[in-house]
Amino acid sequence: MESGKPKSPPSLRVVNERDPIGDLRAASPAQLEGDLLQALDSQDIVVLFQPQFSCRDGAVVGAEALARWNHPAFGQIGARDLFAIAERAGLVAPLSRHVVSLALEEAAQWPVNLSLSLNITPEELSDPHFASDFANLIAKSPIEPRRLMLEITEDLLLCNIEQAAGALGALRELGFRTALDDFGAGFCNFRYLRDLPLDAIKLDKIMVDTVPGDAKALAVLRAIIALGHALNLDVYAEGVETEIQRAAIQAEGCQYWQGFLRAVPMASDNVVQLAQTARGRGHG
Repeated sequence: MESGKPKSPPSLRVVNERDPIGDLRAASPAQLEGDLLQALDSQDIVVLFQPQFSCRDGAVVGAEALARWNHPAFGQIGARDLFAIAERAGLVAPLSRHVVSLALEEAAQWPVNLSLSLNITPEELSDPHFASDFANLIAKSPIEPRRLMLEITEDLLLCNIEQAAGALGALRELGFRTALDDFGAGFCNFRYLRDLPLDAIKLDKIMVDTVPGDAKALAVLRAIIALGHALNLDVYAEGVETEIQRAAIQAEGCQYWQGFLRAVPMASDNVVQLAQTARGRGHG
């Protein structure tokens, strides 16, 4: 999940969120839910992509798909509010399928070395048919499962962890990878690290905000990265906004990062352009 203040690369045409045209809080839930139902049949819901970088050489390794709703009255509505509206309307599953389909269509044009991260909701994981339905959806795309990272959050506390582990395990056997997102943002349930078939953890922005100026924050970061490595997990850092933060996470052994230091959420063609310009460029 993205966070921070945008600092767009000057050489790229970046699609930023529009300023709100109206106050979303003033809208009635019924109005928003009805508008969302119509938006699923229009082109008002779009997908932007947050690029992810290698700490080793600065290369673009992939991007996270982020949903946006271009509402005619309220401007661009971000993923958090969008899925909250969908949850109230009972539209999480169709919205997620729509977003995944849009993301797959765009990412199918990427070089095969770039991966695509997709956010999976607790509601989806609570569906006993999720694994088979998701696998069937991906089968319609030319993208191989090994290029896909499924991101889940600690909101899994709301669903059955055994069922989630079973669904993710079934998808892992097909080649999909899984990351525990926003790690450190709230209550860290280490049972997830033990019981879920994970390939990576993504450190929340709060984990890098005060690094390296805060000795305690740096010690926690070092311990979490070491834990990830001990469990054979790749470690991503989110919300990296300064070169000092980037250098700190690299020094502590973090393998990948994303954040506004290098790129804001952008259109698919910009991801390809950035990957081409970043090749051989290092960390600059």
